[in-house]
Amino acid sequence: MATSASDITLTPSAAARVAAIAVKQGKPAILRLSVDGGGCSGFQYKFGFADAVDADDSVAETDGVRLVVDSISLDLVRGCAVDYVESLGGAAFKVENPNAASGCGCGSSFAV
Repeated sequence: MATSASDITLTPSAAARVAAIAVKQGKPAILRLSVDGGGCSGFQYKFGFADAVDADDSVAETDGVRLVVDSISLDLVRGCAVDYVESLGGAAFKVENPNAASGCGCGSSFAV
C-alpha cells in the first residue's frame, strides 16, 4: 500500500546512509521503522533492514531507497521524518515525530 508523501518521509541524508549500508550488507535498500512498547517514555523506535515490502506496509521512497512502516506502527509515526545525523555524540537515524507529546534525552523513545 503506498501512502501519501505526508505520512512518512525519508530525508536524502538518511536515504544515502541506508543505501551505503545496504550495499555493504548485500541487502535491498529498504529501511523498516517500527514502534515497540517500552523505552524510557513508553514507546521506542526500532530500525532494521527489510528484505521486502509487506502487504500492510506504508512506503516512502527517496532517491530509490524505501522507508517502510507497518500499519500498526504507522498510527504512532504518521507525519514523521526519518533523518540521519552525525554529531560529536555519534551518528544515528533520528525520527522527527510530530505526534510525540514528549520524548527522552536519548531520542529513541517517546510518549503520545
